[in-house]
Amino acid sequence: MKLWGGRFTKESDLLTEDFNASVAVDGRMYRQDIAGSIAHAAMLARQGIIDEEEKDKIVAGLQEILAELDQGRLEFTVAAEDVHMNIETFLIARIGEVGKKLHTARSRNDQVALDVRLYLKDEAWIIRGLILGLQETLLNLAREHTETIMPGYTHMQKAQPITLAHHLLAYFEMLRRDVERLEDGVKRANAMPLGSGALAGTGFNLDREFVKEQLELDIITRNSLDAVSDRDFALEFCSFASILMMHLSRFSEELILWSSEEFGFIELDDAYTTGSSIMPQKKNPDLAELVRGKTGRVYGDLIALLTLMKALPLAYNKDMQEDKEALFDAMDTVKKCLMVYEPMLRTARFRTEKMLEAARGGFTNATDLADYLAARGLPFRDAHAVVGRAVLHCIQAGKVLEEISLQEYREFSPLIEADIYNYLDIKACVQRRSVPGGPSSLAVNRALEEAFSWLGSMHEKTSW
Repeated sequence: MKLWGGRFTKESDLLTEDFNASVAVDGRMYRQDIAGSIAHAAMLARQGIIDEEEKDKIVAGLQEILAELDQGRLEFTVAAEDVHMNIETFLIARIGEVGKKLHTARSRNDQVALDVRLYLKDEAWIIRGLILGLQETLLNLAREHTETIMPGYTHMQKAQPITLAHHLLAYFEMLRRDVERLEDGVKRANAMPLGSGALAGTGFNLDREFVKEQLELDIITRNSLDAVSDRDFALEFCSFASILMMHLSRFSEELILWSSEEFGFIELDDAYTTGSSIMPQKKNPDLAELVRGKTGRVYGDLIALLTLMKALPLAYNKDMQEDKEALFDAMDTVKKCLMVYEPMLRTARFRTEKMLEAARGGFTNATDLADYLAARGLPFRDAHAVVGRAVLHCIQAGKVLEEISLQEYREFSPLIEADIYNYLDIKACVQRRSVPGGPSSLAVNRALEEAFSWLGSMHEKTSW
């Protein structure tokens, strides 16, 4: 007989059991479920709802179950439906009638709401650490390449020269925002819903604040209807995960392009690439491509969860059992991608000469020529037109701007002097851009100092 089977006259059909069960998905939350149950039992005893001896038996039984689950000595069954009822069934079988008292003043609705929040917090902390690890690698690489010149692009056309360090720091900033988004979302997950019951609270005199403190949560939920039906925190996590994956996908796209023969900016380590089954010469950036591909998968998890919740009336509906598949898949995918990304990037070899060579082509110093004229009093729009004509001349003559003679330059503008060649040097173009946030060595080193300081402060935190 099911734990809820009192009003039923026959057993569930096997198809119903299989279709209704969620333990294959939610079984991973057993540690959080047991932690919540131990806190709940302690509170029941504190409030005189059960006695201390009963509480001790329940807690001891739950701790034994936890140890055996950790050791793989217990198996969940579909017949018990979900992680909550599996653990309760184990407990009753182990300690007898006392185990049946654990569910006093509690529903699976507020129980699962708690478990998912606790699980999300635990997984989010792991993911936070993985992001910080990737950021540390970015900073270490940037510190090595403050003088490595490369072309910056807009519209996938060479635009202006920058440094590799500056480029890597752009991704550091994206990941910084991801960490901030994750931390902000966890604030709203850090609420304690036990005591909400199925939807209308309970008539028992519970101490919800005590349970909150036992579970190291920040607040108790303020409305029982909302508490059991809220999955905003899961949506926020999937939104964070989607934005994070978008950033990794953008970086992956560049690594894929840079590792091509046409660019040749980078060689990924053999340990993080694969070969072809038919073309023996191939070295494919499959891991970067998979990260790019898995981004769509995480987007799908967000859309699935949004669609699941979009028309549900208050309070809990069985539809919400499907929330965990999307949430857990997003968590698992993000973790796997971050775990492979850091060593893939750390072991990559950057071809600095190829980058410098590429930066010297494509007229990446054209804006500097316009700035040179503007600094000598020519309105920038007029300077822009002058440089445009000079670039056209170079294209027709098969030259770069540095190869135009001074006499030719003066035909474009009498403001141009002999110092123009030093001004157009690619390295000088980069070093001139020393405004905060710019690519010069001075600006990048200042940015690195701040970034390392921020990262250190993040590492100092030991918990949410």
